[in-house]
Amino acid sequence: MEEDKNRKNSGQAAGDESKESQKSQDDSAQQKSDDEKSTDNVKQNAKKTYGSIRNYLIHLLDIRDETDRDSTMEAIIKDIPFRGHNAWILVFSIIVASIGLNVSSTAVVIGAMLISPLMGPIVGLGFSVAINDIDTTRRSLINLGVMVGLSVVTAFLYFQLSPLTELTPELEARTEPTILDVIVAIFGGLALIIAKTKKGTIASVIFGVAIATALMPPLCTAGYGLAVWDLSVFGGAMYLFTINTVFIALSTFVVSKVLKFPLVRYANSKRRKFIARSTYFIAVIAIIPSIYLFYKLLQESYFDQSAKLFVTEELASTGNNGFFLQTNSTHIEYNNGDNSLIEVAFLGKEIPEEVINIWKQKLRTYENLKNTDLRILQNSNSDKFNEFRYMVELKRRDSLDLIEKQNKIAALESELQKVYIKKVDLPFAQIAQEIKLNYDEVNRVSFSEILTSNFEKIDTIPSFQIVVKDSMSVESKNELASKIQKWLSYKLETKNLKVDVSLP
Repeated sequence: MEEDKNRKNSGQAAGDESKESQKSQDDSAQQKSDDEKSTDNVKQNAKKTYGSIRNYLIHLLDIRDETDRDSTMEAIIKDIPFRGHNAWILVFSIIVASIGLNVSSTAVVIGAMLISPLMGPIVGLGFSVAINDIDTTRRSLINLGVMVGLSVVTAFLYFQLSPLTELTPELEARTEPTILDVIVAIFGGLALIIAKTKKGTIASVIFGVAIATALMPPLCTAGYGLAVWDLSVFGGAMYLFTINTVFIALSTFVVSKVLKFPLVRYANSKRRKFIARSTYFIAVIAIIPSIYLFYKLLQESYFDQSAKLFVTEELASTGNNGFFLQTNSTHIEYNNGDNSLIEVAFLGKEIPEEVINIWKQKLRTYENLKNTDLRILQNSNSDKFNEFRYMVELKRRDSLDLIEKQNKIAALESELQKVYIKKVDLPFAQIAQEIKLNYDEVNRVSFSEILTSNFEKIDTIPSFQIVVKDSMSVESKNELASKIQKWLSYKLETKNLKVDVSLP
């Protein structure tokens, strides 16, 4: 009986365990299902958020809906010809910019940019290539040549007549292109063509400033180079102008293609194919050198940064060893990555050869300086260092001359002050009256001027002669002389005077 009861309880317990296990499995499956639903909801919400952000950015940055293609084409083609008002405005703006560059005034150059009409032919060139319009391309090139010629001739005439012929920092900065010039040209061109294609009116003067920034100063510098017959300045400025022109036209070309301006159609299929091939050929001819130039300027920028870092980190910190780097004499020369040069000059003790070899080994550890030569100029091993030392000596002499002149000026001012004091009417009557009231011992006071010499210069000293009562002792007489001298120095605002006290 008990066995049956135990068997029954055991079966009931097993059944309960089976139910609990099944319930646990059901709960686990339900939890898994809930987790999957939660994950799906998160994914769906993420997709919705991404879609909302994407749609917002597209709505924010999309310019296609506000592009007026017909008006843009008409305006660009209309601005290409360079004659009449545009020609005169260009002449005047070039003169203003040349004045600003000549006196290193950035504000004047910016003022010239505000009135310059340089953008027409360049935008027309990039736009016409994008729409396969060979006739407009030809007209753009002709007017671009007219614009360049007129600008350079105007700047040449100005600098021929200007009495200021020094190569200013503003002019020198336009003789060698840098990566920053290319970036300005690219984004200036993008800003220009995007503003040009917008519906409505945006003052052409405003977005023309971006173009003038990259084009006007190099043209003025080219005119300066011809005026002083420095072909390196002329060539560098024209090189910079050419690079900027190519990148501005390229920016116009890219935006015109992105906005899908309609291509020019030709009835003659052979002519259409020829023109399409010609325009694409021109585009490729412009793009390939542009990419190369951009890469070249970027490498040069990396080289300059690494070279300056090497000089600062490795060489400039050696002053405690008895030799000192002349930072203003550092010369950095980039030669397309091959045989580039870092030339530095040191003063002080001669640098051991072992130290120079260590520097050269460290130079090879810099990524962009592996093919660079390090040239050290010292006291005894270079004619160029002697030339540098001579220039330092000249500067030192100039400084000494300046100090000597300043001392002479100070001495002359002192003499002038003395003359001024002498010329001023001395209130002798008032001084005598005050001495009589303040010092009962005084019987008489006299005034004169004494000429003194130390055999180098002659000086004039005011002198007061005080006659006192004969009853005064020598000690009292000296004390009175000291008091009167202090009082007169204060009253006359000068310490350069003499007081003699004597008996009758």
